[in-house]
Amino acid sequence: MFQGHDYQRLLEISKRVNWRIEDIIGPDRPMDFDRRFLPESFARTAELEFLSGAERLKLNQIRGFGYLAMFELVERCIVPVIEAHAPSAPGQHPYRTPALDNFAVEETKHIELFVRFRRAFAEGFATPCGFIGPADEIVATIRSHGALAIAIFVLAIEWATQQHWLESVQEDDGIDPQFKSLLKHHWMEESQHAKLDALIFHELAEAAGPQGVMAAVGEFLQIGGLVDGWLADQTRLDLASLEAAIGRRLGQAERARFLERQHQAQRWTFLGSALANQGFLKALGEVSPEGRTQLEQVAPAFC
Repeated sequence: MFQGHDYQRLLEISKRVNWRIEDIIGPDRPMDFDRRFLPESFARTAELEFLSGAERLKLNQIRGFGYLAMFELVERCIVPVIEAHAPSAPGQHPYRTPALDNFAVEETKHIELFVRFRRAFAEGFATPCGFIGPADEIVATIRSHGALAIAIFVLAIEWATQQHWLESVQEDDGIDPQFKSLLKHHWMEESQHAKLDALIFHELAEAAGPQGVMAAVGEFLQIGGLVDGWLADQTRLDLASLEAAIGRRLGQAERARFLERQHQAQRWTFLGSALANQGFLKALGEVSPEGRTQLEQVAPAFC
């Protein structure tokens, strides 16, 4: 199997690491709003020297809200894609359909986890926080693209999730333990999903051929451009949420710097960390070295 992955083995691992939402979030597991929710490498609040320490903490938590809301949105894109690919043709791996069906079930569970997080956040954070949408319109826009381009997009996001936990979150003891637990349990199942995504991507790429893959890479970059625009919108919403939370309006120069620096922080979190992820680039490069080179040339703009 592609990259040494096997549907049966991945299904068995998924069943071993499976968890219940009730064991992860609930009234007996409140978030600590005196602590950060995201690593500084994502939030980049230190760059905003005009904010006090307390205001930077508020911004970090607002970004944490947006971080999980964004992954909820991505999961809503992924589930229909996996469900569409789950039926197997004669001669395909006998565990292919069960593994992909389980994948879709777990992604649906993640959506519910994030919905419950948003409710818990709203109860603990005094100010409502905006988020881009409507979600159905964004999902429909992404899903209007070709199947292979969407598969590349999903693969990039799944591998970025792995990098986020392993390189930024896991060893950060300053993050609220409850928020960190949510990220850990999400990562535990996504680590299998990334490998399943690689198998789906390989199936589609093999059918598309080299020219089809390069066309899909170009379409994937178009999706990235759309996401970048939505991240700019989210940055403006975060600014409004912060000003409401701290009870003051920033000056014109401060607002301009906020929008510039925070948009770039969002770009790194959701685009740059995906485009530069070695697992993602390896999966793409094994199918299309030319496609990998193109993405490596684009990645620095999002860091």
